Amino acid sequence: MKNNPMDMMVTWMKVASSYNMMMVSATEVIYRRTMMMASGAMTGPEAMGMVMEKATIYATATERAAVAAAQGADPARITAAALKPYSTKTQSNARKLRG
Repeated sequence: MKNNPMDMMVTWMKVASSYNMMMVSATEVIYRRTMMMASGAMTGPEAMGMVMEKATIYATATERAAVAAAQGADPARITAAALKPYSTKTQSNARKLRG
């Protein structure tokens, strides 16, 4: 069965939109953490978490992309599966740092 080009376009647009939202959240997190570091307000656990979350998210994203690929997902859905953990974490971090 052929993929409908319009469906694929909509799927890629959703991936692009999700990516853009993730980048907005990531920018906010970088800004807020930089301000914390510059002012001396960053705690040790926050600094350690900031470093450790990278490896954890990378592993989760890789796993989800691999599972999607193994299930026969198209490239857009594989990409979306890989981006989801990053998006979730950056949005969570932004909310936490606003508080």
